[in-house]
Amino acid sequence: MQWHGLNEHLQKVSALAAEFATEFGAGPWAALAGLWHDLGKFREGFQRYIRQCGDPDAHIEGRISDPEKTHSAAGALWAQQYLAEVDKRSGPVVARVLSYLIAGHHAGLADWLGDNASLNNRFARSDTQRELSTTLAADIPSAILKPAAPLPDIADLMRCRDNEIPGRFALWVRMLFSCLVDADFLDTEAFMSPGKTETRQGFMRLEDMEALLDVRLSDMAKDVAARGEADGKVNRKRTEVLRACLAKAELPPGVFSLTVPTGGGKTLSSLAFALRHAALHGKRRVVYAIPYTSIIEQTAGIFRGIFGEDNVIEHHSNVDADETQETARSRLACENWDAPLVVTTNVQLLESLFASRTSRCRKLHNLVGSVIVLDEAQLLPVAYLQPVVDVLRLLVKDYGVTLVLCTATQPALKSRSSFDQARALRGFAAGEVCEIVDDVPGLYADLERVRIHLPADLKTPRSWDDLAPEIAAHDAVLAIVGRRADARELYARMKMESRDGLWHLSGLMCAQHRSDTIAAIKGALLARREALALGRAAAPIRVVSTQLVEAGVDIDFPVVYRALAGLDSIAQAAGRCNREGRLAHGEVHVFVPPKAPPPGLLRMAEQATRIVWAGLPGGADPMGVERFAEYFRRLYGDARLDEKGICGLLRAGKEADVAFRTAAEKFRLIDEQEGATIFVRYRRDEHDEVIDMWLHTLRRNGPERWLLHKLQRYGVTIYRNDLQRLLEQGDVEPLAGDLPGLYVQSAGNDLLYDKVLGINADGAPGDPGSFVL
Repeated sequence: MQWHGLNEHLQKVSALAAEFATEFGAGPWAALAGLWHDLGKFREGFQRYIRQCGDPDAHIEGRISDPEKTHSAAGALWAQQYLAEVDKRSGPVVARVLSYLIAGHHAGLADWLGDNASLNNRFARSDTQRELSTTLAADIPSAILKPAAPLPDIADLMRCRDNEIPGRFALWVRMLFSCLVDADFLDTEAFMSPGKTETRQGFMRLEDMEALLDVRLSDMAKDVAARGEADGKVNRKRTEVLRACLAKAELPPGVFSLTVPTGGGKTLSSLAFALRHAALHGKRRVVYAIPYTSIIEQTAGIFRGIFGEDNVIEHHSNVDADETQETARSRLACENWDAPLVVTTNVQLLESLFASRTSRCRKLHNLVGSVIVLDEAQLLPVAYLQPVVDVLRLLVKDYGVTLVLCTATQPALKSRSSFDQARALRGFAAGEVCEIVDDVPGLYADLERVRIHLPADLKTPRSWDDLAPEIAAHDAVLAIVGRRADARELYARMKMESRDGLWHLSGLMCAQHRSDTIAAIKGALLARREALALGRAAAPIRVVSTQLVEAGVDIDFPVVYRALAGLDSIAQAAGRCNREGRLAHGEVHVFVPPKAPPPGLLRMAEQATRIVWAGLPGGADPMGVERFAEYFRRLYGDARLDEKGICGLLRAGKEADVAFRTAAEKFRLIDEQEGATIFVRYRRDEHDEVIDMWLHTLRRNGPERWLLHKLQRYGVTIYRNDLQRLLEQGDVEPLAGDLPGLYVQSAGNDLLYDKVLGINADGAPGDPGSFVL
């Protein structure tokens, strides 16, 4: 067996972590953390153990219970002892920061105070103290134990105090932690799998990506002209939006908003802004965040078609190993966002910014000096809005991030007061956000393409039996409901009316299934349009979907039905009606569904819409741009914007004590304790064996990044109680290997996953109809 030399590892991790942290002025902190993070591995007991067992996972502390073989506390305790001797005034404070980093580099960032798992209690235990004494008994090079390099400057701490924005110190520590763990992972990868290190190099320059996007946009304009549609109102306005984005990209970095009606070309125009701005201002990468897993694959596919497979990372998987059960291979498989263009979900981005796990935090330092585009920014989680806005402001202020809030219905994120402090918002200052489109009301007026039909009574529900025949009477129609169960029920009712041209979309279908279905729907819409243009009979196309279809799915129906919901959701549904402006007006029908939304945000959003519409003056447009400011004021005014108390948990105490782990456990947009991921055996046809091949490869070789990227397209999230039932029935089984907590549809069971409706489970966390992201 070839051994990875400890001295060499510590020196290389120190240098690489310092290189990462220099991007935000904290190189010496990361250098010292890297030098001492594995100090405890010099212990005689650890060295004897690792040489005897020959297990490549032996160094992973979460898998070791014997206190004679642990190692992560020694470096932290040495920092406390040594730095107090060197500088009695500032040394203990510097050591506190390093203690968070070093002690957590396997198990994750911990709380300083609290239960037995807190660092304060851990460091006081006799076995932990013995870890340091037995380490110092070893022969440790002085260049590692007492380096000659300058010590970290305590003035760095003074610059990240929480006075202005709570959580500032906590984010700085988390960024340092990211530098350390990524450097640790990368050096280990370079030793274990040197070929993988080479694949991380040679990414395309952002300037070259901008040039490729220019070519694609030029080709699209030529195609529009060839179809004789260049002078159409919608395409003219899309061109104006693109020009505005390219012009405003030259402005200094900061916070921008792009407020464009659905169908106005936001996706590629916002990307054009991001690439131009990055190239002009020396930004390192573009991170494009999307609210729903269900549509990320479409956007990532568009980007890969322009820039190539290797320059775009699509990361939405929640497939992270438990730190207590991780292996060397699972550590290397987690994502670090080192590509020039990252397409991810709000869940992955935001939960990472509040995470304590090494696998989640690893990527964070690569956000420094980036452009972050938040697509559909109105879907930021209301119950966590205050800590989310705080961390976005900090990224801009302290880490050189340019932020783009991209939406058709811009949320009210400016500071506002309230008698109830839990409902006040500490947001962006007046004038801090630069709107890219100069005349937003004018753009909305020019892109008005639909008529909105409201029910006579916004409080009287209609049954599915009543609605199904009415919807099925249209030959081309999209019906959008709020919950997966509603989608299945309406689909079943409409199937009784007509079996022809009926489609279903929901989050109980895996990503690959959704992508295939959306592609088929688009093909059917195109064939229908071509047939009608030639005066031929056209096949009907009727789609029942949850609201996953409302963000980023560019389909165009003449008629849309939408269950009553938040005003922003209804606006998104309207964006799927007469999207290309080929009709004088599309028709959008709002109805009250049989069941009210569950208590919580969705019900509050629906109620806010009712209040806004109840006060409409005669003849007023129910979807006028002026309605949204009132809607969001009412929605935020009725909600607690830091429901879990995250801001208080991340505010540093007098001794720099922060509750990192508690805050991370509470900041869950999808509750991991309630959800479980199942890889389903979805097949395009009876000869499709792709999923079986990838599962076999996973079991044989363990987790690898490319493989997890492939498999995440076959994952479906369901409730734990449904999982238990499926396990007992033998419908699913644990996925053996290096990713505990994952499950797979049992081989030979063809009934669990329906080729139209997806997995046969009663419900699932992460349903776009169950929460807003």
